[in-house]
Amino acid sequence: MAQPSPTPAEPNPRRWRLRDILAAVVLFIATAAVVLWQNSRIGVLWDLSYLLDTAFRLSLGQIPYRDFPFAHAPLTFLLQAAIIKLTGRVVFHHILYAAIAGAFGTVLTWRILLRTLTQPEQGIPAKFIWPTALLLAFPLTVLGVYGIFPTPFYDCDATLAILLSLYLLQRVALHNLGALGPDSRTWEVAAIHRALAIATGFSIVLPVFFKQNIGLPFLLVAVAGLLLVLFWNLIRRTHSTTRTLLTILASVAATLALAALLLHLTVGLRAYLHWTVTFAVQRRMPPLSDMLGVYIDASLLWTLPCIAAGLALLLLPRLRFRGSRLLGTLLLAAPLLRTLTLFFLQPDSDDRTTNLILLWPAVLVLSALVALWNLRRGITLAAMLPFFTLAAINGVLLSQQLWGSTYAIWALFVILAAGLLAALPRESRAALLLSALFAVTLLLCGSFYLISEERLSYANVLEGDPHHSTLPALRGLTVHGSDLPALDQLVAFTNTHIPTNDGILLINGEDPFYFATGRTPRFPVLLFDPATDPYSPTELVAEVRARNIRWLIVKRTLQAQGDPTPNREETLQLLQRDFAPFAQLHNYDIYSR
Repeated sequence: MAQPSPTPAEPNPRRWRLRDILAAVVLFIATAAVVLWQNSRIGVLWDLSYLLDTAFRLSLGQIPYRDFPFAHAPLTFLLQAAIIKLTGRVVFHHILYAAIAGAFGTVLTWRILLRTLTQPEQGIPAKFIWPTALLLAFPLTVLGVYGIFPTPFYDCDATLAILLSLYLLQRVALHNLGALGPDSRTWEVAAIHRALAIATGFSIVLPVFFKQNIGLPFLLVAVAGLLLVLFWNLIRRTHSTTRTLLTILASVAATLALAALLLHLTVGLRAYLHWTVTFAVQRRMPPLSDMLGVYIDASLLWTLPCIAAGLALLLLPRLRFRGSRLLGTLLLAAPLLRTLTLFFLQPDSDDRTTNLILLWPAVLVLSALVALWNLRRGITLAAMLPFFTLAAINGVLLSQQLWGSTYAIWALFVILAAGLLAALPRESRAALLLSALFAVTLLLCGSFYLISEERLSYANVLEGDPHHSTLPALRGLTVHGSDLPALDQLVAFTNTHIPTNDGILLINGEDPFYFATGRTPRFPVLLFDPATDPYSPTELVAEVRARNIRWLIVKRTLQAQGDPTPNREETLQLLQRDFAPFAQLHNYDIYSR
């Protein structure tokens, strides 16, 4: 049975007013400005060069999975290749993409928050829903999709695709609650439903082709959830949403079939599955203990009891006494208050970052419990959305667990937190106080997290003076230390001494050499890392000979902390049997065959 549309006192998340436009503009500009500012002060060569060089070789027509080994899903690289084809080789164009994508992610999250808070029996009073959603979204100007890591990356793009899918799923749920309004014509409603359902099905599949470990769990849980809702409707003989659910599922199936056909015709479906599933799992799948680490974290031993006691004081009339509401609110706020307190007491930036990230375990566990509790009202699409979000988050954590993986998914964290606030008792002051405290904590601690660059500590991003490249292709890139001047010297040397058509092997491949020079990559591997390099030392040497590689360039000191090149010393010893020293530059050893 359809429920009425939101009352006039409540914000209608479908209708944009002047204040919505102004809020969206502020969030968009603030987020984009932070991403641009981040790029003006740091550059992470390891990740940037892999993305740019790979995108450049795609723009030249080289085919991943078929022509060279490639362990990642293709869409991020194809997007960047399209930018190269359309606008040429200029780093700033890719930086601008990150700024726009990050800003769009913040605005999208804000609209999701409005719908999350605008639901039956919400804990936020109706007149405070709009400002509360804006308050919760504002920390994402700092902790947005592209805030911590400010250049194009597949994790960030996958998160953005997840946000788009959640937004469309929410709209489907809202339509099915009758929120279109009584003045809508029947044929218009049907057309909107059909188009929205088709777009939603497509969006559920999209994240898989940005990042496998994020998109695949989201896809599987979303399809399972949709089937569960469909089965529930059939049991209850509630057919109002059946056609919409079937359309979404059909769109999912059609999108997967079309993607499989395109892969089969271009790269070969078997090759795609080998590199993106079999090889990727072999190289990156962590042990089970690491995967479950977030749910056995020691912080849960005190955060969950505090929150349980706070909820009991707010919900159970038998436990009420004078000051019980205040005490209950303080107990609910204990994890946030601890994070804020330690932020001012602990001078070590690593400890401050850890304290911020330790907010995740309690929110994940509580969100799962609240989502299960909400199913008592019925298995609806709206009730299933938190499970979709949790699936995506847990997929992200497969990569580098809690500390390393959360940098691009703070928007999902905020969405879960909003769901918890919405689950508090109606007209609860605790929800308002917790919303304000949550926003302050995330904005203050998140700003320091961003400025300190703790997440990027695997590279020396802040050591030495900042430098800019003289190369036109690298205009807009800022890197601390001597890496860019050394790269300029290397490019000048190769332009003078190495013929354009000669094959070059760069070890470790940390620099965006091919993007900067426009030379065609002739060796399958561009960055030597366990996740990207499938060759043993003997296989690599055999591949060098088979492809007639004429030059070997070895970077002596990397920006990255340590050198992850597999079997580096053995590989170099074998290569030096075929190559002789030719020149020594500031940070590179040049060898010729």
